[in-house]
Amino acid sequence: MRPNSFFITAKDIVKMEGREEDVRVGANKYGERQPIGTAAQAQDVKDYTEPPPAPLFEPGELSSWSFYRAGIAEFVATFLFLYITVLTVMGVAKSPTKCSTVGIQGIAWAFGGMIFALVYCTAGISGIGLVTKVVII
Repeated sequence: MRPNSFFITAKDIVKMEGREEDVRVGANKYGERQPIGTAAQAQDVKDYTEPPPAPLFEPGELSSWSFYRAGIAEFVATFLFLYITVLTVMGVAKSPTKCSTVGIQGIAWAFGGMIFALVYCTAGISGIGLVTKVVII
């Protein structure tokens, strides 16, 4: 049995002979003018087939109740989100003194709290997670 060591023996050197050419060929396979990370993109050979694109719209969706239920849930959630957050901002802006309002932190809590509550309520219905509302923020 060979002891665990990190030293290179004569046997290891014999195994490595002739490998320098492989390293040199691999290192010089692509010219220096080629940008880093483009070697894989230069090859047109794919080892897979791409699936066909998914249809943008399926007419069968219009006859399902879940499609309309998701649309109604998204509409109500958007309305509530805008109603609460806009009124919070208007309340801060219209107040004669800033001490009597919720302030900037209250506005942030209104936005975050509404997103939390509405995603929690509508995630099981529409599944979209109020993407447009999160993008607005």
